Amino acid sequence: MSHTQQTAASVKPKSNGKRKRMMTLLVIVILIAAVAYGLYYLLVARFHEATDDAYVNGNVVQITPQVTGTVIAVNADDTQTVKAGDPLIMLDPADARVALQQAEANLAQTVRQVRGLFANDNQYQAQVAVRQSDLSRAQDDLRRRMTVAQTGAVSQEEISHARDAVKSAQAALDAAGQQFASNRALTANTTIPSHPNVQAAAAKVRDAYLANARNTLPAPVTGYVAKRSVQVGQRVSPGTPLMAIVPLNAVWVDANFKEVQLKHMRIGQPVKLTADVYGSSLAFHGKVVGFSAGTGSAFSLLPAQNATGNWIKVVQRLPVRIALDPQELEKHPLRIGLSMQADVTIKSDNGGELGNAPNTVYQTSVFDRYGDEADAEIARIIANNAGTGAAPKAHAQPATAASN
Repeated sequence: MSHTQQTAASVKPKSNGKRKRMMTLLVIVILIAAVAYGLYYLLVARFHEATDDAYVNGNVVQITPQVTGTVIAVNADDTQTVKAGDPLIMLDPADARVALQQAEANLAQTVRQVRGLFANDNQYQAQVAVRQSDLSRAQDDLRRRMTVAQTGAVSQEEISHARDAVKSAQAALDAAGQQFASNRALTANTTIPSHPNVQAAAAKVRDAYLANARNTLPAPVTGYVAKRSVQVGQRVSPGTPLMAIVPLNAVWVDANFKEVQLKHMRIGQPVKLTADVYGSSLAFHGKVVGFSAGTGSAFSLLPAQNATGNWIKVVQRLPVRIALDPQELEKHPLRIGLSMQADVTIKSDNGGELGNAPNTVYQTSVFDRYGDEADAEIARIIANNAGTGAAPKAHAQPATAASN
């Protein structure tokens, strides 16, 4: 055997041994990785459901007029911050002010007329007292004449005239009583402020006051202005979108999970989120607060018609609403539409689902002052024109008949 053949024979066993060790090491690494992944899945991964199909969502409060008018001022623009109650848009108030002045004058006149009705009560009551006195005097005259009629001191003609005088006084008393009763029917069980005529006139003032006040469009909430389309000089009508306000301190995340990920997902479970705008180094913390009543395809403009038979099964996604920590939002604000990654910890699945979702209430109080100011203006007008502001005390009903 030559020297070359001996060298090749000695190298071949060494090469086979090295390859065997490498294959054994590879198998060991694969087994270790499989065991590590199995432990990771059993201890961690199976208690998490994640998705990158998640986006920031929030309320977009539309600013729309309640009356028709011409825009004379716009006090806010896109990207600016406004506070609740700040005047955003001003409409020309000239016509509304004229209508308000007319309504206020009508209320003042009505109050004075009703005040006259209460004053007439006293007048008619005095007339009833006068007629009652006249009747008593006529009855006394008749009684005296009847007493001396047997002596012939008075004639039958005088007695007849006395009887006629009693009848005339009785009729006058009845007429005065009817006038008093008729006027009392307009004032009984009421006061000047609560009189129906005054209330009707006050309602017109309130309507005119609100129409005038609505020429100023305030910000219903605190937030950022967006989608401004209104311009000075534009003629607007009720319901026309003029701008929007987005309160970024109350945004949430809509995470779209696959239907196979929802089995153990419950309300109240903690969620870890990251935003593309801040990167993975900054984590937001939230919790599941609700599930949509249907998938995105069910609520789409053109829902799929799977009943036709010509269809392809696609895994559906259901929007899950996730509330964010307000303090984290304050430090690192988010904008509507930003992409998020959501990781829900589903280790505890004792929470509720649809039936136990908490209710959320959105409301504003910036329009309440309109009604309060209208009521204050109405009270001022009534007080200025009603004198004491209250009706006289009720009077006793007069007697309308007396015995002869």
